[in-house]
Amino acid sequence: MNLYLLHGPNLNMLGKREPKIYGIETLPDIEKIVQTTLENQNSSVKLISKQTNSEGELIDWIHEIFNDQANTTGIILNPGAFTHYSYGLRDALAMLNELPFKVIELHISNPNSRELFRSNSVVSPVVTGTIAGFGTDGYRLATLACLQPVNK
Repeated sequence: MNLYLLHGPNLNMLGKREPKIYGIETLPDIEKIVQTTLENQNSSVKLISKQTNSEGELIDWIHEIFNDQANTTGIILNPGAFTHYSYGLRDALAMLNELPFKVIELHISNPNSRELFRSNSVVSPVVTGTIAGFGTDGYRLATLACLQPVNK
């Protein structure tokens, strides 16, 4: 089984970009948090981590996961700015609603405590849940959530 860790635009700049908001941890640091959480749970789930600045590429990855759903235990998605306006991403995620795994929307900061435009998420209505504002510890929480049985 695979746990997908998907990151949207500008998240490749974590550790350098606005550290007062996003902290100093990098994507490799986040991958280590998720991998360590899996190991601490004695899980045999394989972590697959990807980052893109391209909306179409992110949607294509979701299509690939849809087509390989039998081998998927969950998705942790930090959609970055796509959160607020990508109806294409929203529609791709909606295809996953009836599948037997969780999709967690994750934000390092709390978008609702920032600029007004960040308070709207077009993806929240079609994911299992949202974790926001806990810094990179949110990834540990999301990993634990994805390992729990689905209640649909």
